[in-house]
Amino acid sequence: MNIDKIDIFEKSQHPIVGAGPCSAESEEQVMHIARALASRGVTFFRAGIWKPRTKPGSFEGVGKEGLPWLKRVREELSMPVATEVATPEHIEQSLAAGIDILWIGARTTANPFAVQEIADALRGVDIPVLVKNPVNPDLELWIGALERLNNAGVTRLGCIHRGFSSYGEKIFRNAPQWQLPLELKRRLPQLPLLCDPSHIAGKRELLALLSQEAMDLNFDGLMIETHHCPECALSDNRQQVVPEELFIILDRLVHRTSDGEGGEISRYRALLDEIDGELMRLIAKRMQIAREIGEVKRERGLRVFQPFRYNETMERFATNSALHSLDVEAMKDIFEVIHSESIRQQLRIVNDI
Repeated sequence: MNIDKIDIFEKSQHPIVGAGPCSAESEEQVMHIARALASRGVTFFRAGIWKPRTKPGSFEGVGKEGLPWLKRVREELSMPVATEVATPEHIEQSLAAGIDILWIGARTTANPFAVQEIADALRGVDIPVLVKNPVNPDLELWIGALERLNNAGVTRLGCIHRGFSSYGEKIFRNAPQWQLPLELKRRLPQLPLLCDPSHIAGKRELLALLSQEAMDLNFDGLMIETHHCPECALSDNRQQVVPEELFIILDRLVHRTSDGEGGEISRYRALLDEIDGELMRLIAKRMQIAREIGEVKRERGLRVFQPFRYNETMERFATNSALHSLDVEAMKDIFEVIHSESIRQQLRIVNDI
């Protein structure tokens, strides 16, 4: 992809910090929060004016009425402003108001048709665009959205990790699944990568923890929802903090450095490399045995997938994971991949592929 650095990020301190309310609710509210944030040099002011809500009847934002409020922040406080767009009409109105940065939300990123419409609307426009991950953990879908924008000539791109939706009781509102944004960063290292701990956490008590974790994983910055009265917020009131709390979170961040060649970390990495090699040899051995089982199943006319055996193995795997103080769900995910490959190997034997 042909990507340029986003200029306002190049000039900023590390980490990049975008902050502001989940929703722009009134001009007074916007200016009150923006003044507090500008006093501490926040990189850019963020506020949603079009809010995609799960159910009708919820507060869906003030719409284009809020654009002059953001324009006032930009003009009076010399602070770049950002808002979410989901349609070509949103883009047209935001550009007319002089918005500095646009971001595409998770629900929109998940829809290639919607992303393409946005890309077409931005063709020939030189403006930074940040793309949030799709709601589901699909890295290719996320990269696909970036490619659609880049193919339309948008070169000042960045990414926002806001976690992934999951079903059932959980600690976080959206599961971090850090491996996906880290793989994105590995494949597209030139893109600024921000973390949105507000949407991952769903509650303000976890913001400091998640912000530090993002910094430890070498994210370029944070986008944190900030409101002068979170309890009164018209949307996502549980995950917003007052400016003073934001500053405490930022002041307490520990900025770690690389260990460098020849350091203690390098020695540990050499040990990990050795273990990884052994794991690969063991997996290869397991696949060889799976193929031999496939030969037997073919000769005897047996089904490849045996549910009772799968359930028995998963139970044993979960028990062993707990005995070794390993996260059971994470280990199950690993085994699922190994088991799926074993089945594929057997199918090739049974079907003479």
